Amino acid sequence: MRITDVLDPEAVIPSLEAREKFAVLEEIVTRVSSHYGFEDSQRLLEVVHARERICSTAIGEGVAIPHGKLPGLKRVFIAFARSREGVDFDAQDGTPTHLFFLLVAPEGSTSEHLSALARVSRLVKDASLREHLMQVQTPEEVVSLLEEKERDL
Repeated sequence: MRITDVLDPEAVIPSLEAREKFAVLEEIVTRVSSHYGFEDSQRLLEVVHARERICSTAIGEGVAIPHGKLPGLKRVFIAFARSREGVDFDAQDGTPTHLFFLLVAPEGSTSEHLSALARVSRLVKDASLREHLMQVQTPEEVVSLLEEKERDL
């Protein structure tokens, strides 16, 4: 699975307004729900919040991959958001989080879910990609950059 197959430019937030962990999640979930037409955005928010309370999804190096599963979905959906200022997301390395990849998978899709998580994790290990994601301006540039990096994998 390629990330750019399940990430639309309309699901990209180039500049988050929220400055607090759970407000960031709410802002991203609101965008995803609106764009992808999720009927129960409140349920998605609850799922993502519950996962975050178990353990932070901030993996360090300025990146977080919040995720959850919802019944009734047909496929995996991804959103991307960026905070230039950074957010305290309880990262393992103690640094602020700037880049967020929200992953939403169908309830029974363990392999798809894990595959998408692994793919995002592999992509964001590239320091050059993280740096470029901080510099691009538009949602289309975000998707184009990710497409380019995915070709290199």
